[in-house]
Amino acid sequence: MTTLNQTSLSSLKLLNQGKVRDIYGIDDENILIVTTDRLSAFDVVMSDPIPFKGEVLTKMASFWFEKFSSLIPNHLTQKNPLDFVNKNESDQIINRSIVAKKLKPIPIEVIVRGYIIGSGWKEYELSNSICGIDLPKGLKLAEELSIPIFTPSSKAEVGKQDENISLKECENLIGKELTSQLSIISLDLYKKAYEFAYSKGIIIADTKFEFGLDSLGKIHIIDEILTPDSSRFWPKESYQLGISPPSFDKQYVRDWLESTSWNKSPPPPTLPKDVIQKTSEKYRQAFFKLTGEKI
Repeated sequence: MTTLNQTSLSSLKLLNQGKVRDIYGIDDENILIVTTDRLSAFDVVMSDPIPFKGEVLTKMASFWFEKFSSLIPNHLTQKNPLDFVNKNESDQIINRSIVAKKLKPIPIEVIVRGYIIGSGWKEYELSNSICGIDLPKGLKLAEELSIPIFTPSSKAEVGKQDENISLKECENLIGKELTSQLSIISLDLYKKAYEFAYSKGIIIADTKFEFGLDSLGKIHIIDEILTPDSSRFWPKESYQLGISPPSFDKQYVRDWLESTSWNKSPPPPTLPKDVIQKTSEKYRQAFFKLTGEKI
């Protein structure tokens, strides 16, 4: 299986290389976003790419963008990425790229949590709260919250870790009005996505959204939406309170990394072949369960 760890397009200027995506400039209004097969865990990019990952993320994000296009504008255009690269470079972008609007990113990540797991669980164990939001005492690992919560985090550079921030810190960064707008939008998106995914046998435990502004200040959803990279997808039939459920996302890699002596700083350990294969399978299973299409 061929994988793409990073792109090398001579026909366009590389603007930014993120943890997973390479972004190229097209003109003043458009950018080319190529989703590689790189995988980031604990904010460190693994050395080993995951087969089909870029294709799954691109197609799944496009599925959700289209599904929610009447609720919020997104960064997609209808332009064909192949029109903007040399023919001999097309193999680097087929099925894993989009032409997107050039927008001003809002410098936070919005995390909506419907269940208590991951960094939220660790914070809760210490303080009975997440991002300054007090929660009932006695919650168990992977327990569903009475209502989903809006928990922002800082947007870290590659090689640095995102950090949970309080609502007040978020308001200080982007303003009270914009914080309120993002909270309303993201909670509504999560609710609708949760209901749809649940009907397909998947529990969305939590998810991350990113937003940008156009020249008129209108909010758009950008980057990716409701993918196995930005969300915890749990199989409904095997959900069990008190344990970290099996998942259709990169939690499989996280769990393996937690079992090693790695200190969560670069360089990362080499991923075993079976971990790579099973992770690829989980990404594709999630896509199939949600969309009915196979990759």
